[in-house]
Amino acid sequence: MAIDCLVLGAGQEVGKSCVVVTINGKRIMFDCGMHLGYVDHHQYPDFSRIPASCDYNTALSCIIITHFHLDHIGALPYFTEVCGYNGPIYMTYPTMALAPLMLEDYRKVLVDRRGEAEQFTNDHIMECMKKVVPVDLKQTIQVDEDLQIRAYYAGHVLGAAMFYAKVGDAAMVYTGDYNMTPDRHLGAAQIDRMQLDLLITESTYATTIRDSKYGREREFLKAVHNCVASGGKVLIPTFALGRAQELCVLLDDYWERMNLKVPIYVSAGLTVQANMYYKMLISWTSQKVKETYSTRNAFDFKNVQKFDRSMIDAPGPCILFATPGMISGGFSLEVFKRWAPSKSNLITLPGYCVAGTVGHKLMSGKPTKIDLDKDTQIDVQCQIHQLAFSPHTDSKGIMDLVKFLSPKHVILVHGEKPKMATLKQRIHSELGIPCYDPANNETVSISSTLSVKAEASRMFIQSCSTPNFKFLKRNLNNKVDPNLKDLSCKAGGTSRVFIRKCSNHHFKYLNRNLDTKFDSSFSCGPELQVSDDRVNEGILVMEKGKKTKVLHQDEVLLLLGEQEHEVRFANCRPIYFGNLEETHVMDCLSRKSLWLSQLFSKLSSELSDKNVQNLGEYLQVESFTLSICSKEDCPYRTTNRIENESTIVFCCCSWLIADEILAWKIISILEKHNLGST
Repeated sequence: MAIDCLVLGAGQEVGKSCVVVTINGKRIMFDCGMHLGYVDHHQYPDFSRIPASCDYNTALSCIIITHFHLDHIGALPYFTEVCGYNGPIYMTYPTMALAPLMLEDYRKVLVDRRGEAEQFTNDHIMECMKKVVPVDLKQTIQVDEDLQIRAYYAGHVLGAAMFYAKVGDAAMVYTGDYNMTPDRHLGAAQIDRMQLDLLITESTYATTIRDSKYGREREFLKAVHNCVASGGKVLIPTFALGRAQELCVLLDDYWERMNLKVPIYVSAGLTVQANMYYKMLISWTSQKVKETYSTRNAFDFKNVQKFDRSMIDAPGPCILFATPGMISGGFSLEVFKRWAPSKSNLITLPGYCVAGTVGHKLMSGKPTKIDLDKDTQIDVQCQIHQLAFSPHTDSKGIMDLVKFLSPKHVILVHGEKPKMATLKQRIHSELGIPCYDPANNETVSISSTLSVKAEASRMFIQSCSTPNFKFLKRNLNNKVDPNLKDLSCKAGGTSRVFIRKCSNHHFKYLNRNLDTKFDSSFSCGPELQVSDDRVNEGILVMEKGKKTKVLHQDEVLLLLGEQEHEVRFANCRPIYFGNLEETHVMDCLSRKSLWLSQLFSKLSSELSDKNVQNLGEYLQVESFTLSICSKEDCPYRTTNRIENESTIVFCCCSWLIADEILAWKIISILEKHNLGST
């Protein structure tokens, strides 16, 4: 079976995350985001590429949303209410609470302030959220008879989760965005170790290794303090949920310690609502926040207050958190236009900015002019400060997660193409795991695990329990293997498998070596090595409408009404015995017995690690047998004319394919030596 991954968004880019995964016939959409850098058809994933014979409700088993950021949820109301998807949507409780706020705020910015065409309405958002099924962390949800999912804490933002999905024996994890290190208000990502066929992970910072968190905080506080001390204004464009709370906690604490009186503002509305939810959802925050909650709620800021639009041009220093992040529009863009021309002001960008946004243009250099459109140009004289306060994990965190989970395959999404290529090579070379970085609208197919549950027959179980003792001679001059003191015997690790089809049955021949350990009270001579190499031989039988069973091979012969057949190789070889004249006076039976005794002595000497047996009419080593051939025209003889015929005897040898190497070793030993000299 295969797992097919169709990347509709975040393929070799950051934006509009959307991956459709098909596992053993079940199709899941992971995230349904929008691209903040586009306003045309590139803004949404190309949903027409989803295989749909009838409609999206039959094509998709469910949708899973990892968190409330617009690049992961922004297209959801459009897909459900405009495209017509009515199936289940799974997300965590905090995501379900906060997603409508994010969607409605974006809709207002898009329509009310920018005057663009409405993609979805407020009613669409409300109807969309009615389809949501909330999940708790580590709660196993049975979506249907075959598909189960489970959420794990991802850090990143409040309510963010990684999702595990399993269909039959095929299992995978889709990370969404995550952070492997804790910060002031959220903990680090946590997930169980599992056997996975596939890991789909974000790769935003595929080649970046961050400095110490405390060093980054000091740098941020120093830049902000220097600006306001000089009378400047500081604009911090952030999304209302996540970095805004992290930086408010940091600044509020610093203002208290330094006894600063410069006002810290948050844009009214969404950020204020968001802080209320953070107070309510303390259990999803960091351990430090939870521990201090009984005495003080970390989100009850003493120095942070609401901001009114009339205060944009007010004199004096201040700090303002304005949405949205990346300065992609809305109030943060409005403030940027007014504050950017002043050299005393500071714009600090605390996280990743998508290509196409004003924030990305500011991070790409030190522009003095920025063109918003053909009619609008912004004069940029202010200070630009970029900080690594992103809630995404860095390359070390990604490698740590991949190493911890050790999946069979890795797919990278949500990253920049050249950096993803570097990380892809690292994962393959350092961890030995196949890794892929598909572009948008590309599909990756990988093999998945398929296991079969089977009952074992009584005869098969008894065959596994039957001892198979072998007594092998050991050279007393050699040092005794310490493992043999307690007569411990371990079988090799090889297996033979072949598949045979007959009539309406399917058979799979299994050969497994079983480890056996003797009790130390077992006694044997010091020159013998005792082994119990048990081979578990069974045949997997799958009949339509019946339970799968593992049978003993004799049971299968009865089931089919067939007799056992064995394929053996045979060869008749000349063996030099020296002068045979003295044996002419002996009868035929005595001569054969003498020659076999000589052959037995030679092989016992050369094959001290094997159990060579003289069974009277022939010698046997494993499946290899050797007998004296008295036929004039033996069909297994390759040549009949040999010089010095008075010194040779023809011997018939036969063996199974499993002992082919041993057979030719024995034949080589006998051909190289003159047995008449032994």
